[in-house]
Amino acid sequence: MSEHSFAIFETAIGPCAIAWGARGINAVQLPMGGVAQIRIRMQQRCDGIGEAEPPLHVRRTITRITALLAGQPDDLSDVDLDLDGVSAFQRGVYEIARRIPPGRTLTYGDIAKQLGGVELSREVGQALGRNPCPIVVPCHRVLAAGNKPGGFSANGGVETKLKMLAIEGAAVNYTPSLFD
Repeated sequence: MSEHSFAIFETAIGPCAIAWGARGINAVQLPMGGVAQIRIRMQQRCDGIGEAEPPLHVRRTITRITALLAGQPDDLSDVDLDLDGVSAFQRGVYEIARRIPPGRTLTYGDIAKQLGGVELSREVGQALGRNPCPIVVPCHRVLAAGNKPGGFSANGGVETKLKMLAIEGAAVNYTPSLFD
């Protein structure tokens, strides 16, 4: 098994982490409290992982993620991912999501139709909820029907999703209600 490492870095929305192995990026962690919580979360997500100085290609990805979260458009679609252990269906969802440009969105149904039928919308949402590489696989750009935000499994939930979409200039139909 190849060695996996991670690094923590600061962004406009808070500290994030990135993990990599020999074949590419295998995880991205969005902010969740502070650096100590992120370090624990990365060790939970990736058994036996250690913190390390990132190699050049990972430093470049960190720079691009940081810039994206500061409002500079970048689709990150050329970043190499290592998605071992991810099902073929999930890979299909992630490939489609990676083609969504910053500032634009698709719905779960849009992606489901590309994969075989709108009836797969729930499965698309579940795949995005298990996305190991948020931002690089921009699950925040996928909305529920009617361009409503839908769910977001990252810390901060829908508020984090809306913040990321606002940074990118995407239009979202969202009015908080008692039922959200």
